Amino acid sequence: MHEKAHVANLLGASALALTDLALGGAARAVGVTTSGAAALVSLAATDGLGVSEVGRRVGLSQPAASRLVDGLEADGLVERRPNPYGGRWMIVHVTDAGREAARRLLAARGDPLAEVVDGLGAGERQALGDLLEKLLTGLYARSGRARYICRMCDRDACLTGPAECPVGAAERAAR
Repeated sequence: MHEKAHVANLLGASALALTDLALGGAARAVGVTTSGAAALVSLAATDGLGVSEVGRRVGLSQPAASRLVDGLEADGLVERRPNPYGGRWMIVHVTDAGREAARRLLAARGDPLAEVVDGLGAGERQALGDLLEKLLTGLYARSGRARYICRMCDRDACLTGPAECPVGAAERAAR
């Protein structure tokens, strides 16, 4: 049991340190909050979402998501457009400036993480990748929220080589 608690504690400490490393620098890179960063990355990957869906993807209530979108819109990173299917609600679209900001966010997030992984040998990276895929599959099974789990993912990096996104695979398997 001690080993399980020890490994869980190491995982928790690593997760927090990596989150601070990845998200703090990424948000500062474009002058947005971490929620704003996640919203931009999500919108750049799937343009044209309702405010409530933006909130679900970044873990905010509808009122908080509306305030977040207001701020991103004031900064020229997103814009609201009428719903093409009618209705009163608006659709949020990333602007060219927002798309560029999302690109910078992903680079600012990915570079420090790549530096951490550089400290591992090729076999260790493979083993860590296999373990992380297994953990992510289990995390999806617990939450069922693929878009939330992947809110700050670099989709291009996840889909390189023969591997596929473990969260997307778990979501497809659950359907």
